[in-house]
Amino acid sequence: MPELRKDPVIGRWVIISTERGRKPSSFIPVPKRREASLCPFCPGHEDSTPPEVMAYRAPGSEPNMPGWSLRVISNKYPALIIEGALNREPKGIYDRMNGIGAHEVIIETPEHAHDMVDMKVDEIRDVLWAYRERMIDLQRDIRFKYIQIFKNHGEEAGASLEHSHSQLIATPIIPKRVLEKLEGSRRYFEFKERCIYCDIIRQELGENERIVKDYDAYISFEPFASRFPFETCIIPKAHQSSYLEISKSDFYVLASCLKDTLIRLRIALNNPPFNYILHTRPISNESHDYFHWHIEIIPKLTKVAGFEWGSGFYINPTAPEDAAAFLRGIDVNEFEKMNAKKSN
Repeated sequence: MPELRKDPVIGRWVIISTERGRKPSSFIPVPKRREASLCPFCPGHEDSTPPEVMAYRAPGSEPNMPGWSLRVISNKYPALIIEGALNREPKGIYDRMNGIGAHEVIIETPEHAHDMVDMKVDEIRDVLWAYRERMIDLQRDIRFKYIQIFKNHGEEAGASLEHSHSQLIATPIIPKRVLEKLEGSRRYFEFKERCIYCDIIRQELGENERIVKDYDAYISFEPFASRFPFETCIIPKAHQSSYLEISKSDFYVLASCLKDTLIRLRIALNNPPFNYILHTRPISNESHDYFHWHIEIIPKLTKVAGFEWGSGFYINPTAPEDAAAFLRGIDVNEFEKMNAKKSN
């Protein structure tokens, strides 16, 4: 029988409709194209992109030239631009302001054929550290209220280029989805004097039905009210409201956790397109200590259609308990061995 489940943070309801028959093994693989010759993100094509904002480079290599292991550039086609003033003003009953912000691309590797699952843990750690460095730099701009970091993997997930990259957009307002999470967390904290995400972690570890893996400092799990099949959350066990609170040594652990989770999704779902989103507290003098940063990973396996758009409900054909059990059964070590053979 279908089941209605309520998200405990923002109060959104989802329908877990397993009678639609979408078992973990029923998702179709998405073919990937590999065309490196004209890729603007590949070494040797640095003049095809805006100048780098930041890069990790070999000693002696020149900016905007080959020799980098990670590059951050401004998006060539930005959603928001950094120059100018906000000039917020009313227009009748409406509000408007100039599209001021920052839109950057983090090119994660010089290797065109490498996705995150192919990268070494040290390389993924550098990507995660680069997020931190850019957030610290951009939050100095008093025009910005929030910094959203996200990754689109695969054309169906919105990636216009195959070369592995993620993006950052700094906005002059706090996005509505973020406000919903903040408000839900605040209400719970005021009522129970505890962090709702800390309580979720305790319950998930206790029930052990939706845990994908326990990584000591982090857990990977399928949310109770998952909107989509194999929607996965990575969250620190220690209470941290901001991504910037991670200790330097923990970045390696987080990188290991992220890689392991992405490998499981890759094998289980035949390299699906996906988005991941980093949720952290806003840029503000307020502590937001009731919030708890986390990463959402959303494979693009189903379509959002009329009922979802009209009602705000989501229909998920795969129970999160089934998805978690399937992901737990993946042999990550076998994947790593096969990848090592390819490299040799």
